[in-house]
Amino acid sequence: MTSKKIRLVTRETNGEIRTRDFDGFEDIQKVHEQVGIEDSSTDLTLRGMPVFRGLIGPMPEGRSFARYESPEVFEVLTKEWASQKIPRRRRRRSVVVEGEETIVAIAIQSEYTEISDFDSEDDSDI
Repeated sequence: MTSKKIRLVTRETNGEIRTRDFDGFEDIQKVHEQVGIEDSSTDLTLRGMPVFRGLIGPMPEGRSFARYESPEVFEVLTKEWASQKIPRRRRRRSVVVEGEETIVAIAIQSEYTEISDFDSEDDSDI
């Protein structure tokens, strides 16, 4: 079917996340019923993989793994992922200094400030 290994992520009774890796679907099919085949994934390597009742997936995880998650784990990990703060991005600009081109890093402000030097009667800027 595929050369990818299967990673199954579930939650143990004590609340810890448990990750198990499989070489094939035989062990998963003993516990979960196959209800279909993945045929709409944008990752073409996942197409044709089974869809199981009670599991969310398959999802790509690197090049060598297809990941299935229990609904509880999917919900918790999605909430954690959504609540992560995005690091501020820095823009690099190329500046010519004394005939040489150098790169200067300029931080972009996260909030806009009003320009106090703007003269509304002067239309030369428009």
